[in-house]
Amino acid sequence: MVENYLRRAYTSFAVHVLDIPSRLLAFLLLVLFLFLPLMKLDIYLMGIFVTANVFAIFAVSWDLLVGRTGQISLGHALFFGIGAYTTALLWKYFNLPLWSTIPLAFVVGFSVAFLIGYPCLKVKGPYLALVTMAFPIILKSIIDYFPSVTGGEIGIGIPNGIPTFFPFPDFYLRRLAEYYFTLILLAASAMIIYKIASSKTGIVFVSILDNELASKASGINVTKYKLIALAISGLFGSLAGAVYAHLVTIVNPTTLSVTLSFLPVILTILGGLGTIYGPLVGAYIYYILDGYVFKNLIRIPATWEIHIVNPLLPEIRFFINTEYAPLFAFTVVVVLLVIKWPRGTARLIIDKLKDLEEARELEKRANRPRWNIQRLVDKVRAFLRKPAKEPESRPRG
Repeated sequence: MVENYLRRAYTSFAVHVLDIPSRLLAFLLLVLFLFLPLMKLDIYLMGIFVTANVFAIFAVSWDLLVGRTGQISLGHALFFGIGAYTTALLWKYFNLPLWSTIPLAFVVGFSVAFLIGYPCLKVKGPYLALVTMAFPIILKSIIDYFPSVTGGEIGIGIPNGIPTFFPFPDFYLRRLAEYYFTLILLAASAMIIYKIASSKTGIVFVSILDNELASKASGINVTKYKLIALAISGLFGSLAGAVYAHLVTIVNPTTLSVTLSFLPVILTILGGLGTIYGPLVGAYIYYILDGYVFKNLIRIPATWEIHIVNPLLPEIRFFINTEYAPLFAFTVVVVLLVIKWPRGTARLIIDKLKDLEEARELEKRANRPRWNIQRLVDKVRAFLRKPAKEPESRPRG
């Protein structure tokens, strides 16, 4: 009985995961990141992975809205800030535990998305982008106007900080627990969003993206499905903001900045728009390059600094010796990646896996034994060469 169950499980896994390149890539990446801490990574690199996990959820939520329905949003930081401030205010004024404030935070984000969705979706294209960009700016102004409640520019959590998920005395153990927690949360969120995108509702989303007028003519309530997409996107965006607030233990107006609104755009385009798995790859590429490669691995050699950097003008020398040089190099690399692969780096990997799969199928067909075909041909030839039987003569009575 156990053997039959294992055989069915393996067959289902092979059909639904191994034979689909995008799912195979996701499975391999999940296995890799599950065993990554066994390499004894330092605390700083673990923190980069934790941040990448959180903002990958944020980027995937944006990709569901823009990549599947085509509703351009440049104010997605609104939901991130709502999630962060909701969980912080509930802890500060109602002393609720963080495991109860986080569900309330993304419920608030879901509700706000529904409230602002109807008036926003009355406009389209660049006008929709400008309208959505205005909402985080408005909320930031409200926060600054009531500093006694929201903490103003200083924020909430100073000096002691809001509660963290795992208050372990060992900081490495705490970072390790945060890594696995955010990784599992990312996997669950990506799976839920992928299931939504693959369902009948997701098919309606794609039909709206392809031709909104034809969708209306087919009897689809376009406004309803746009609201659903915005609400789901706001829910997961608020979830990312709430989790991030308890990771950094402080909430301030930077969670509503315009820069943060453009971050999921960069991550999604870098990985692949409308793919769900693209923002995950884009988030890791972005944070590994920005937070580790260009700040720790790429440094100017001492001989270069003596013979090349020092003779330069003071302004140029200041630019090279400060943090602006890695930032400039990082920007150039990201722009080159987008120019080289405009459909996204994740799409490139998936296309290569599909090419390998097609090559494997062609190889199987080429190596398939031909004796059965030849035997069939011989039978047909023998049948055609066989003389026809003469009709038997009936005796005359």
